[in-house]
Amino acid sequence: MNRIQHLFGIKYPIVQAGMIWCSGWELASAVSNAGGLGIIGAGSMYPEILRDQIKKCQASTDKPFAVNVPLLYPSIEEHMASIVELGVSIVFTSAGNPKTWTEHLKSHGIKVVHVVSSVKFALKAQVAGVDAVVAEGFEAGGHNGREETTTMCLVPAVSDELEVPVIAAGGIGDARSVFAAFALGAEGVQIGSRFVATPESSAHRAFKERVVSANEGDTALRLKTLTPVRLLDNDFSKEVAAAEAKGTEPEKLSALLGRGRAKLGMFEGNMNEGELEIGQVSGRINSIVPAAQIMGELVNGYKSLAQGMTDSRFKW
Repeated sequence: MNRIQHLFGIKYPIVQAGMIWCSGWELASAVSNAGGLGIIGAGSMYPEILRDQIKKCQASTDKPFAVNVPLLYPSIEEHMASIVELGVSIVFTSAGNPKTWTEHLKSHGIKVVHVVSSVKFALKAQVAGVDAVVAEGFEAGGHNGREETTTMCLVPAVSDELEVPVIAAGGIGDARSVFAAFALGAEGVQIGSRFVATPESSAHRAFKERVVSANEGDTALRLKTLTPVRLLDNDFSKEVAAAEAKGTEPEKLSALLGRGRAKLGMFEGNMNEGELEIGQVSGRINSIVPAAQIMGELVNGYKSLAQGMTDSRFKW
């Protein structure tokens, strides 16, 4: 049992990312019941919705699960109060300063993990007292780092510098990439995009099908001067790209983004005008299957790879 398994009390060191509009209680409980760590994505939720989601997850699994709280969204105080009151034991924070909430959460016995995109911010998270970090590379979907450091470069760099365990994220969607992440120094993996294409995901069916039909090169990092986010190609993404090419200032980009674009796309199914956040690995996802099946494929595939290190490819 490695440090991530011990820290969270889980069977397998596989974490399902807390994605807005995609990660409700059904997905989180399914992953936790399959031996991983499911996460409820609070970024898209009003306080009363998050409370309901936590209660439903608690009723659906007796295994550990977490809540992801992106610190750039509103209602953070209410979310944190609900997390403490309802006895959530693990919180993943992202898109903000980990010092803001880490001490408060840990004072209530809650384990805290922060998502970072650079060694600089990983070290700051460690100083803030987090129990682990997620090192998320440029390949990842959703909000991303401005440094554009790939997972292959980021994970070993962060692992070399930190005392706390590292969870790798970004471009991980099958057993081979899980195995590679551990070879790079990670003690766990966080997987988002692959779990979008599941029956348990709260994403709209049209978005799931769009992910499955995605090809290599169908995503791009947009809104770099605002809040960098990886998006699937559609009319909205093209409009953003055109505005950025003209040097449009952040204020006007923010107005173009408006409110509810992510909900419009990922949750309501508008594939043209919505914001479709997904990782580069979407080009390799070709089926919508249950979360437990994905977990089984990841675990069994990893074990086969570990046993197969006698393959001639590894003999130099």
